[in-house]
Amino acid sequence: MDSALLSVGLPIALAIIMFGLGLSLTVDDFRRIGRDPKPVAIALGAQVLLLPAVCFGLVVAFDLDPLLAVGMMLLAASPGGTTANLFSHLFRGDVALNVTLTAVNSVIAVVTLPIVVNLSVEYFDPEGAGDVGLQLGKTLQVFAIVLVPVAIGMVVRRSAPGFADSADKPVRIASAVVLALVICGALLAERDNLADYLTDIGPAAVVFCVCSLTLGYLLPRLAGVDERQSLSSAFEVGIHNSTLAIAVAISVLDSETLAVPPAVYGVLMFPLALIAGFVIRRLHHPAGQRLPADS
Repeated sequence: MDSALLSVGLPIALAIIMFGLGLSLTVDDFRRIGRDPKPVAIALGAQVLLLPAVCFGLVVAFDLDPLLAVGMMLLAASPGGTTANLFSHLFRGDVALNVTLTAVNSVIAVVTLPIVVNLSVEYFDPEGAGDVGLQLGKTLQVFAIVLVPVAIGMVVRRSAPGFADSADKPVRIASAVVLALVICGALLAERDNLADYLTDIGPAAVVFCVCSLTLGYLLPRLAGVDERQSLSSAFEVGIHNSTLAIAVAISVLDSETLAVPPAVYGVLMFPLALIAGFVIRRLHHPAGQRLPADS
């Protein structure tokens, strides 16, 4: 796939996904933090603080190529993906909590993602990376591609809630299709080195995904958060916004190699998240018992 097509199509693809998120949001989703802060604070702490630290340890342990290491750190700094809402719904988690976490972390990521990327570039110092890094101008680009579509979606929902409700399912389907195309495009762009990249990134991506899902579930449970919200937290922490990471890598940082780790993760996280969901349900609800339905 031509890199120019990716650089043009990716922001549009991400805008569709983030607009769809905005269509499902209200101001009350942000107020939820004040009403019930513990599950939100724990999940956000895991996403913003623990995951970059875990990812850093993994890329060092696996001795990844410096540019791929930065790509992994970019992935770790990306917020939860909107697909986490679908997994939470499938396994009867607290979908409203997922929506809140995705929204809040998307806002926070505008600040934290450039910090993590710049520190990673400084530490790993990838050769031939050119002007990799998110300085002020590029940070503003991240702000525009993340928050502007969300804000537009929220305005549409507030002014035309009926349209927002009717558009929700088509936009979710379009988002899933777009995500698949984005991942395929990113992998095809690096097809000459794809086998080597998969060998290098695959094990690290699997371990990182398993760690993310595990931390996302166990930390809330250890803190006394109920099972439904802990399940939602697991999906939110374990399912990253791969499209955002790929878009930043290609459209903002102009590096297709940086996009390989989030693209590989984007493929692997779905079966791993499904396995995690079934395992959690089997452990806590044997003999065909079911989790309580959403209230």
